[in-house]
Amino acid sequence: FYYLIFKFVSLLVNLGIICGVLLSSPGCAIIRPPRDGGIRYRGLTQDVQILPVDYEIEYICRGNRVIVGPKVRKCLPNGTWTDITLRSRCLLQCPRVWTSLENGYVVSWTPGLPAEGTVLQYSCQVGFRMVGRNSTVCTKLGKWDSPKPVCHCKYATCFGSMRKLYIGALFPMSGGWPGGQACLPSAQMALELVNKRTDILPDYELEMIYYDSKCDPGEATKLLYDLLYTEPIKIVLMPGCSSVSTLVAEAARMWNLIVLSYGSSSPALSNRQRFPTFFRTHPSATLHNPTRVQLFQKWKWTKIATIQQTTEVFTSTLDDLEQRVKEAGIEISVRQSFLTDPAVAVKNLKRQDARIIVGLFYETEARKVFCEVFKEKLYGKKYVWFLIGWYADNWFKIKDPSIDCSVENMTEAVEGHVTTEIVMLNPETVRGASNLTSQEFLAQLMSRLGGKNPEETGGFQEAPLAYDAVWALALALNKTVGALKAKGRRLEDFNYNNQDITAEIYRALNTSSFEGVSGHVVFDAQGSRMAWTLIEQLQGGSYKKIGYYDSTKGNLSWYGNDKWIGPGPPADQTVVIEEFRFLSQKLFASVSVFAGLGILLGIVCLTFNIYNSKVRYIQNSQPYLNNMTAVGCMMALAAVFPLGIDGLHVHKSQFPVVCQFRLWLLGLGFSLAYGSMFTKIWWVHTVFTKKDEKKEKRKHLEPWKLYATVGVLLAVDVLSLMIWQIVDPLHITVEKFTKEAPKGDLDVLIQPLLEHCSSKKMNTWLGVVYGYKGLLLLLGIFLAYETKSVSTEKINDHRAVGMAIYNVAVLCMITAPVTMILSSQQDASFAFASLAIVFSVYITLVVLFIPKMRRLITRGEWQSEQQDTMKTGSSTNNNDEEKSRQLERENRELQKIIQEKEVRVSELRNQLAERQSLLPPPGRNHCHNSRLQLLYK
Repeated sequence: FYYLIFKFVSLLVNLGIICGVLLSSPGCAIIRPPRDGGIRYRGLTQDVQILPVDYEIEYICRGNRVIVGPKVRKCLPNGTWTDITLRSRCLLQCPRVWTSLENGYVVSWTPGLPAEGTVLQYSCQVGFRMVGRNSTVCTKLGKWDSPKPVCHCKYATCFGSMRKLYIGALFPMSGGWPGGQACLPSAQMALELVNKRTDILPDYELEMIYYDSKCDPGEATKLLYDLLYTEPIKIVLMPGCSSVSTLVAEAARMWNLIVLSYGSSSPALSNRQRFPTFFRTHPSATLHNPTRVQLFQKWKWTKIATIQQTTEVFTSTLDDLEQRVKEAGIEISVRQSFLTDPAVAVKNLKRQDARIIVGLFYETEARKVFCEVFKEKLYGKKYVWFLIGWYADNWFKIKDPSIDCSVENMTEAVEGHVTTEIVMLNPETVRGASNLTSQEFLAQLMSRLGGKNPEETGGFQEAPLAYDAVWALALALNKTVGALKAKGRRLEDFNYNNQDITAEIYRALNTSSFEGVSGHVVFDAQGSRMAWTLIEQLQGGSYKKIGYYDSTKGNLSWYGNDKWIGPGPPADQTVVIEEFRFLSQKLFASVSVFAGLGILLGIVCLTFNIYNSKVRYIQNSQPYLNNMTAVGCMMALAAVFPLGIDGLHVHKSQFPVVCQFRLWLLGLGFSLAYGSMFTKIWWVHTVFTKKDEKKEKRKHLEPWKLYATVGVLLAVDVLSLMIWQIVDPLHITVEKFTKEAPKGDLDVLIQPLLEHCSSKKMNTWLGVVYGYKGLLLLLGIFLAYETKSVSTEKINDHRAVGMAIYNVAVLCMITAPVTMILSSQQDASFAFASLAIVFSVYITLVVLFIPKMRRLITRGEWQSEQQDTMKTGSSTNNNDEEKSRQLERENRELQKIIQEKEVRVSELRNQLAERQSLLPPPGRNHCHNSRLQLLYK
């Protein structure tokens, strides 16, 4: 009574608080926890009194009590909590063993867990009578108020004929792989046929207790606890889904239970040390890998990519695949993984040019992957996807709210992919242990499914495996009966502490061999099923069989009906075609013509200079130095030809010789041509820019000194080139450019290549050579400028030499850096360098030799010095002209002096006139005038 009063007062208080909250601010007031329990608040401090709308609280109980009533409440916008009228209590749970009755039925009038107030109603099956009360109630102390009843058989033959053996099963009816939708009816079909057979377990009846695992290990943990800790004892566990089977198989060893799976493909389950009692009629996922490797080799692929969902089954499968392809000489170039969102992984595949892609993921994630594949255009004639074949046939047509791609998009993206699938239905018309052919089995299964579309029924392809799993278990148990009977034991004696019976069942399963609706059933040493692999390809929106592979014999049965979007199987990577860039032959021919004409001009100039070397005018221009200049110009022009020779004309082994030839011709040609001109201008500057007292001593020109100067310059070049060639010889280097797409719809890329003459320390050598030559050029420009107004008969063409030096220096200083910048553009680099050589040589030859030819032609000065002395008449020679010019200069200087004297005389006359105006009469100043006249004279 007092307790009811207390509850009534508490209810009034809570109502008052709620009303106050409704009138004050939006939200819900904190409510009291149940007795012997508490409330879990998430993310709020303890001093909060008003909880926001949509906030959820969770009741928790102390000790081994459980919540009866709503466990979670949510704050509503009206300021009340959900299910506020339903009471939540923390009560002791009664043993769950009372909730099942062997050979009988149990009905609970109270839903949920068996706690205080739960009422159980018992009844026995037909032919059995009940001993004990037919009902019991769970008290507040966590105990039932009466013992558990027992159903005894009314007839003496009951226990002598039929005894039940219980199978604990977990079927995933939903989740990542909803295989239970077809596998459960298939297993039930097998149980019904087994129980009707008189030759298989005649004294026993198999009964299956199953739950929906949802393919979730967390959910399976709770259900496994229920299976193990509630009666009756299960003799075998049958899980499906790899993640659930891993959990069950690892725990089963502690209860000495055999585990027989019908839908687990994880390679990790083949570990006998970790899962010593595990068997499966579904082959390991690694059975796909030999087939995949065989197909890679058939289509000549050596480079593949993978994308996987991060679960143990796929990780283990991929590890096995990596080992197998490595042994086959195939490379996994890209390996991507994802947890829930494959967008980034698919983009990485696209970025890294993946072409042959193996996808390992469940059906729901497959839709996500191919939606991203459609967005990234990672499909079509350039790509091949390898998927697992256990998906429903219309998996890509199922509307999925988690993706934003239409059915048309998905159909376009998946076209042409290849699946490898374990043969799960016997292709031959044979009657096995169940006396059914595979087609008869399918007909009965379709009838049991009520006409459901197989493409929309999860696990339809694995249904034969579940059917054969029950038959494998029944045959193994049947074999075990005789072995146990010889030891004085029975199957019904099995309990979770009995290892002997478990060992007998293990041996019977391990030696199983029979024909099932899925084919020949036999297990390997790891407990995995051995089977054939079916190869299919999606063609026109439907799967077509293109072959079988027997991994035990390495035999590939190929139909030859594979179909590709392109002309054939695509390449495993973008084919890169190396293409060398060669010099334009038209440009080479054009420049070669100019170079040839320049060499011809050099020969003409050299011949002219040699022939007229005795003519005084030619002699005064130092003809031997001019000969060297002509020879150097011809060598520089000859360098144009090897400069334009590349891999199009010579073999790679001969190319370094061409490189050395270029270097020597240019180096020696420059030293001869420019060195001889530099020597002339150096001598002129040395002689005519000294002081007057030293000029006369150096007026006499000794030719050997000029030749020695050119020889020194030439020797420096020869020595430096020899050291370069010995220490760091030139060789071929290949420059790679950005890959280019070819014209037309071709699945190739062009890799442009360009050959260069180079050495290990090319920049260092070029820096030394350019630095030395650059200093010579700058010094030559300076000397030419300093001597531009000097005139000497010893070297009468030094002004022309100065002009040639200007030309060579400017072109060289421009050409050297520009050609280095344009080194990657073979045509531009060759054109700039060769035309600079041609122009500088042409200008040099024209400036140095054409004026001499013109003078000799126009003035007829073809005679030599000896011929000139034999002539009778006096002819004007070089000395006369020099004297005439000297007299003219002296005349101009004298005229200037005379003008200065006349100015002085004029000033004196003016002064004299002024003084005369101030003098006395003439008679008296006669002597003074005489003195003035004398002064004037």
